[in-house]
Amino acid sequence: MKVLKIGAVWCPGCLIMKPRWAEIEKENPWLETEYFDYDDDAEKLKKYDLGNVLPIFIFLDKEGNELMRIKGEVDKSKLLELIEKYKDN
Repeated sequence: MKVLKIGAVWCPGCLIMKPRWAEIEKENPWLETEYFDYDDDAEKLKKYDLGNVLPIFIFLDKEGNELMRIKGEVDKSKLLELIEKYKDN
C-alpha cells in the first residue's frame, strides 16, 4: 500500500495534517507515502480528478489502483485505522 498526500502551501488543513503524517510515518517506517503539491504538480495529478477540497489522501494498492481517498483534516486515529485496514493491499 502507498498513500499519496496532496496539499498546498496556502491550505490551513494541510499545515495541520503535516505533523500528523510525520508522526505516523515515524511510527510506521514500512509505510510508503508520497507528497504532491496541488499547484506545482497539477499536471501529474490530473488523472486523480481531485476537485478543490484539500488536503487529499489517496490510498493505493500494490499495483497503483486506488483503494480509497479521504479529504480534509483527519484524526490520527482514523488514519491509523485506515492504514491498518489496507496495509496488506
